[in-house]
Amino acid sequence: MTASPGLGTPLLAAPDLLRSVFRQHAAGVAVITAHGAKPVGFTATSLTSVAAEPPLLSFGVGTGSSSWPVLAEAGHVGVHILGEHQRELAATFARSGADRFAEPTSWRTGPEGVPLLDGVLAWLVCKVVARVPAGDHRLVLAEAVVGDPAGTGRPLLYHQGRFNALRD
Repeated sequence: MTASPGLGTPLLAAPDLLRSVFRQHAAGVAVITAHGAKPVGFTATSLTSVAAEPPLLSFGVGTGSSSWPVLAEAGHVGVHILGEHQRELAATFARSGADRFAEPTSWRTGPEGVPLLDGVLAWLVCKVVARVPAGDHRLVLAEAVVGDPAGTGRPLLYHQGRFNALRD
């Protein structure tokens, strides 16, 4: 096998290869929340719009994450699109063992009891319609029920293992 111009030597697929490739892929940053005995949430870069009719989205969640036991049973989730001014919030919800809903996180209880984060670019409350096994994760499919797209600012991105601002 010969390498194409500009391409390195091909590597066999493995978890490290997948991580390395996706470090090259800039992704929007969202926080997913749900409420069980206490609120849970995590930072997600896997948020995807799936369909307009009905309005479906998807995201991945690790079955070993502290949020999974609540998400495995939740009927509704909150989906929050973060702005570039929310790097610390993204880091808080990405940090293992953090009390993600303690100060300085500003939030309120929204429709269906879902925790809603303040100051985000946009949010949705979604009804969970499926949880699909995908390796050590579950792909959650959810239908948008209510939301608000009226936040201001520019989106927060994740690239090369860091939270970044969008540049022109």
